[in-house]
This record gives sequence, structure tokens and C-alpha cells, in this order.
Amino acid sequence: MKIDSHQHFWSPTRGDYGWMGGAGLEHLRRPFLPSDLQTHLKTFGIDRTVLVQAAPTVNETEYMLGVADATDFIAKVVGWIDFENRDDVKHLQRLANHPKFSGVRPMIQDLPDPEWMHRKDVAWAFDAIIDLDLTFDALGFPIHIEPFQRLFDRYPSMRIVIDHCMKPRIRDAAFADWATGLHKLAETTPVFCKLSGLATEAKLGWTTEILAPYARHIIKSFGPSRVMWGSDWPVLELNGSYPSWHDAAQACVENTESDQIFGATAAQFYRIK
Repeated sequence: MKIDSHQHFWSPTRGDYGWMGGAGLEHLRRPFLPSDLQTHLKTFGIDRTVLVQAAPTVNETEYMLGVADATDFIAKVVGWIDFENRDDVKHLQRLANHPKFSGVRPMIQDLPDPEWMHRKDVAWAFDAIIDLDLTFDALGFPIHIEPFQRLFDRYPSMRIVIDHCMKPRIRDAAFADWATGLHKLAETTPVFCKLSGLATEAKLGWTTEILAPYARHIIKSFGPSRVMWGSDWPVLELNGSYPSWHDAAQACVENTESDQIFGATAAQFYRIK
């Protein structure tokens, strides 16, 4: 089974994708739906996907679950609840009963305080994720590596996956500090990591050779059994394409690692049957 562990669908007219108003994002301000992705899935033999939130609302999570109910290839949904509102535990408990709901992803990369995850008023959410046996997608930049290290150390039983390799600044050729931080996370915690998002962090016209040191560092640090490939489509379309990123990632993965990284790891982490 081949799995794309990270993709999005959205309909901007729903009105809760505030980040799409930024400059240079015009290409994304249109509906992206299952019919738009099917050709790519067929081309690359991808059987299932994980649909990930793109708006900080429970309503979008409900929208995604509705899409997932009507779409066989969507195996799991990663949604959102308001960590700053303890009453949202009721939403988390309710959503946990849906067979395709896996867990949540707060949009930490968009928050002004890199220490937000350590605020006392959001701690209840991490406890609830553990109690309900849900997953946590960790979305951040290199500035968040050290705060995430402390968070992961505090919650060793939480099922955690790092999104987009923690977004290294490839366009600036920044490698050393990011690499050291990610290697420490891999060595000292049981978290997983998505081999995704690298193309978006590179300069326009990137090549496989430019992305390869970052991809190989993730695979070497975490090991294939904790690395899962994801497209980050359609955000990927800002600086690449589904074919170009799939082929680049495949070139960075040894033949003996391919089945694990392109399927088995995601199936294990997200419990996809």
C-alpha cells in the first residue's frame, strides 16, 4: 500500500483560510478537490492519503470529514481544535468517534510566540490527545525545534509526527543548526517525521541535488521506520509539482527504504488498514 501522508483539499469560499490572502498565493485561491488529485494518485500508484487541516476552525475539520466520507482514497483526517478554549474538549471527544479522524494540528508556525505550546492554558489539549489516543502533527519552523524538543520530552507517550521536516531554510542554504536540532529530536524522542515540504522551502528552480542533503539527513536521523513521504499538495504547486517532488523524493530514498517511507510508516503511525 502506497500512501501520501500529507495533502490538502479546500474551498476558499468557505471563508476560513485567512492565510491565503498573502502575496504570491493567488494560484491557491481556488477549490482543490478529490477530482483534482486523482490523476496524480493514479500516475504514481498511490492507494490512500492523509487529509490535513488548512484552516484554524472546527468547521473545516467537519468539512474535511465530509469529504473523507465521500472519498475512498482518504484514509485519515488530521483536523483542528482551539487549544486556547478548554471547552473544545467536547469537539475532540466527538471527533475521536469518527473512524477517519486521526488527530489534530494547531497552526503553530503562524503564531507569534514560539513558546505558545508551553502555555499553561493549552496543556489540557495535549493531555486530551493522549487520553483519546489521537495523533499530533507538529507544524513549525527551525525556531520551534527547541520548544518542540521540550514538549516532546514532556509527553513521551503522545503519538507525534513532525510536518515538513520542520521547514529548513533551504533557499538560504541553512543546514547545520537545523540538522543538529532534528538529529537530537530523532535520537532522544520517539517522534516520526514527514518527508514533505522541502520543495516549498527551496528557491525557484530547485533540483534533486539541492534537496537531497536535507532528505537524506532526515532518513538517516529518524530511520525509514519513522519517516513517511507526503506531497503537501496543493501547497506544493507554489514551487514545484506532484511529479517533480515525488520523483525527487524517490531519488533520495534507497530501494530498500522505499516501501517503508512511501507507505508502511504512515500506515503504522496513522493506523491505516
